[in-house]
Amino acid sequence: MSTATLQFLDTPDGPFAILADADGRVVVSGWTSDVEAVLARLRPDRRPDEVVEGTTAAADAVRAYYDGDLAAIDAVEVRQFGTPLQRAGWEALRRIAPGAPLTYTGFAAALGSPAAVRAAASICARNAPALFVPCHRVLRGDGTMGGFAWGTDVKRRLLEREAA
Repeated sequence: MSTATLQFLDTPDGPFAILADADGRVVVSGWTSDVEAVLARLRPDRRPDEVVEGTTAAADAVRAYYDGDLAAIDAVEVRQFGTPLQRAGWEALRRIAPGAPLTYTGFAAALGSPAAVRAAASICARNAPALFVPCHRVLRGDGTMGGFAWGTDVKRRLLEREAA
């Protein structure tokens, strides 16, 4: 990836970063204002040669999401790098409806491998375009938050917003 556009937005959950490739697809997003934290979500060989601050098409979807249109993030194009299982998992995450989170076991079952709970958790952990690929909608078996790259407080607020 040669050049990527980085945009920061203010949200009720804190600053939100969007890194998009030259075609406008989101490759990384999350609740931070730290450029290095954004780039760290990509393997070094997948990082852009140049990052320029600018406007991304995905920003409007983030604003709409926070204004109550929870489906606004669904149409945003993303670009993810991973194994076939990871890519299938990320596609499955996009099918989890707002307000209807799954457990890691339920997510593993949705992937066709109910015993592959660790693989399901790993798919969530390696998800770079957070919000657009809603890994925050997966919980521990006991219903607790579990991990989230951008903090469990953000995850909790997202889930509360989507349950309303």
